[in-house]
Amino acid sequence: MPYLTKEKVSDIFTQYGGTAGNTGSIEGQIALMTERINGISAHLRQNKHDFSTQRGLMRLVGQRKRLLNYLSKHNLQGYRALIEKLGIRK
Repeated sequence: MPYLTKEKVSDIFTQYGGTAGNTGSIEGQIALMTERINGISAHLRQNKHDFSTQRGLMRLVGQRKRLLNYLSKHNLQGYRALIEKLGIRK
């Protein structure tokens, strides 16, 4: 069973991307990646030697970082509001 159900994904995109069908919004994608990162981090706290999942986490963090850099260059106010709302980059 996936940890991100269709309802949860649509809620994330509704909250951050405007509508549930707006899956291409940068804010929605970053919020979805943050949710996945939090889930994988919780898994790795219990399974410290799961190195393949650890590699996937690092890849996902890098992808989110690239999207955040894009957002900061094109919409600085939106970037600041998003990191405040998600609680990242303290």
